[in-house]
Amino acid sequence: MSSHAWFPEYFNALLKRLGINLIMLSVTRILFYSLNSSAFPAWQATDFLAGICMDCIAIGIWFIPFYGLSLLPNPYRNSKLYQHFLFALFHITNTIMLMLNLLDIEYFKYTSKRSTADLFTIMGTGDDLSQLIGAFFIDFWWLIALLIILFIGSHMAYRRTLPKKKTPFRLGRELLFFIVGCSLLFVMGRGGIGLRPADTLTAAQFTRIENTGLVLNTPLTIIKTLGKPALKEVDYFSRKDSSKIYNPIQRSSTQQKIGENVNIVVIILESFGNEWIGKKTGGPYTPFLDSLIDQSLYFSNAFANGKKSIEAVPAIFAGIPSLLDEPYITSNYGTNTITALPKLLAQEGYSSAFFHGATNGSMKFDEFSSLAGFEKYIGRTEYNNDEHNDETWGILDEYFMPWTAATISTELTEPFIAGLFTLSSHHPYFIPEKHRAQLPDGETELAKSIAYTDMSLRLFFERAQEQPWYQNTIFVLCADHTPAGHDPRFNQRTTMYQIPIIFFDPQHRIGPEVNETIFSQVDIAPTLLDLIGSNQSFYSFGNSLFEKEEKYAVNYLEGTYHLFRGNYMTNFTQGVTKNMYNYSLDPYMVNDSLSALSKEQDRNDQLIKGIIQRYNHDLIHNKMTTK
Repeated sequence: MSSHAWFPEYFNALLKRLGINLIMLSVTRILFYSLNSSAFPAWQATDFLAGICMDCIAIGIWFIPFYGLSLLPNPYRNSKLYQHFLFALFHITNTIMLMLNLLDIEYFKYTSKRSTADLFTIMGTGDDLSQLIGAFFIDFWWLIALLIILFIGSHMAYRRTLPKKKTPFRLGRELLFFIVGCSLLFVMGRGGIGLRPADTLTAAQFTRIENTGLVLNTPLTIIKTLGKPALKEVDYFSRKDSSKIYNPIQRSSTQQKIGENVNIVVIILESFGNEWIGKKTGGPYTPFLDSLIDQSLYFSNAFANGKKSIEAVPAIFAGIPSLLDEPYITSNYGTNTITALPKLLAQEGYSSAFFHGATNGSMKFDEFSSLAGFEKYIGRTEYNNDEHNDETWGILDEYFMPWTAATISTELTEPFIAGLFTLSSHHPYFIPEKHRAQLPDGETELAKSIAYTDMSLRLFFERAQEQPWYQNTIFVLCADHTPAGHDPRFNQRTTMYQIPIIFFDPQHRIGPEVNETIFSQVDIAPTLLDLIGSNQSFYSFGNSLFEKEEKYAVNYLEGTYHLFRGNYMTNFTQGVTKNMYNYSLDPYMVNDSLSALSKEQDRNDQLIKGIIQRYNHDLIHNKMTTK
C-alpha cells in the first residue's frame, strides 16, 4: 500500500518540499567544499552525511512557519490564495538559506569559519556595507548566478509537488497530522529528544575539529547565535585558585628600558600573513618588509589572536584576544572599561593618535580607539582629499601612509604613541593603473596588493626618516590576520594564525635578531611597556617577551580553543582537550599526539581553563582593569 493511502496529499507535498531544500543545501555544501577544499585535507565521506543531519536541524528551525501553516487544520488549504502564500513563504525561506550558504563559499576563505550572527553587526558598522556592495556584485557575480540557478531549480521542483486533487477537509484527521507532523519536525529541529537542543558545537561530535565548517551550514550557525549571550560563566576552579592559575593583572618593569621618552608607532598591515612574506616563502611581494626584518627583532613564530581586522586592534592595544563568537568591538562587552596601552601611556605624558585611511566609522575603529585612550582618530575625513581614494574603502596606502608620517609631526607631541592601520591589501584589492605593470603578479589578486602595500610601507619610512622624532621611535609592524590562503599549507588550523611581528629601532637598541619564541598580538603591549621603562600595573591576556614564563598563544574558532605552547597545538572544546598536534612537524594534523603527552595535556588543560574562566568572568562583569 502506497504512502498516499496513509498520508494526506498535502502532508506528502510538505515532505517533498522540505526535501527540495535539503537537496539544495547539499548542493551548496558540495560547492562549498569544492571551492574551499584546501581547508579540509582530512575530510571523509561521513562528513557529508553528518552535514545532512545538520541540514535537517536547520530545516526544522527555519521552516517552522512553513510547515506549521502547511499542516494547520483549515478548510481553505486548497484555495489558490493559501497555496500562493505557502509558495511564497517556501521560496523566501529557501532562498535566504541558500544565499547564506553561498555567501560563505567566499567569506569562509577569510574567516575560516561559518558566519554567525555577528556578520550583520560587522556589516552594519560605519558605511562599510554601502561601499562594498558594488564591488561584491562585480567580483562575485557568479555567486548571484548560482543563487538564481538554484532558485529556478527549487521553483521547478516545487511545482511538481502541487496537489493533483483536492483533499477533503476532515478536522480530526488534520488535527492528528498537525500535532504529530509538527512535533516530529520540531524534534528534528532540536536535533533529537536530548536534554539540550543541538547547536553549532554538535558538529564537533561528528567529525574532526578542523572539519566542523564542512559539516555545519550557515543558516544554522546564524540562527543559533542570534540573541545568544556571547559568553557564559564557567567554574573550572574556585575564585581563589583561579587567580593563582591565571591572572591577567600584571606589572611592567624598568629593567629592559632602552631610552627616555621613546615614541611608539604600531603599523598594522592588512592581510600580511606568512604566506606572502618573502622571509618565509621566498616570494617577491614584500622586499621592503624583508629588508626591515633584517634590521629588527623578528618573531618568526608569531600568531594573530583572531581572523578578522576588527579583532586585531583590541588584541594589539588592549591585550584582549578574540575568544568569543563575535568580535570584541561589536559585542556586548565592547564598551567595557579597559586599561589599553594609549590610556596607560597618557599617564606618562604621551600624546596619541590612531590613523586609518578608511571612511571614518569603518569597523568602529574610531569608537574603540577613543575607548582605548587614543586622543585623536585620523581617517579619510581628516585626510580631506578624495582624489586619492580606492573607490571602495578609503584612501590608498601610497598616499595615506607617508601623509601619516608627516602628520604625526604636526598633530602629536613627543613622546607619543601612534597606530596606523593599512588599507589597500583588502578586497577588492584595487591597484592604481600606474603601478600594475611594475608590481609582481601572483596566483591571486591579493599578491599584487600585498606588493603595493609593501611599496607604500617603503614610502612611509622614507617620509618618517625626515621627521625629528624618527630616531627615538620603536616601530612595531604586524599583520592584522592571515588572508584567504592560496597555498593549502597556510589554510590549516596549525598555520592559519601565523603572521610576522617585528620590532624595529633605528638606533638598534633592540635587534637585529630572529626570535623563535611563541609571540602573539596580545604580547605586543606588555613588551612595549617594558621597553619604554614603564612601571605600571596593567590588565592583559598577553605577556612581555621579557617574562620568564613559557610563552604561548591562544585562539578561538567555531567553539574550539587552540593553545600553541612549545611545539604543540592543543584543541580544547566543550570542556575537554580533544587533540594535540606538533604544529611545526605536522601542519596537516595527521598524527594526534594526545595519548602520548599526558603531562603536557594536564598543564595545557589547566592553562586553557584558567584563561577561559578569567576571560569570561571579567568580560561579563566588566572587570578588565587592575582595580
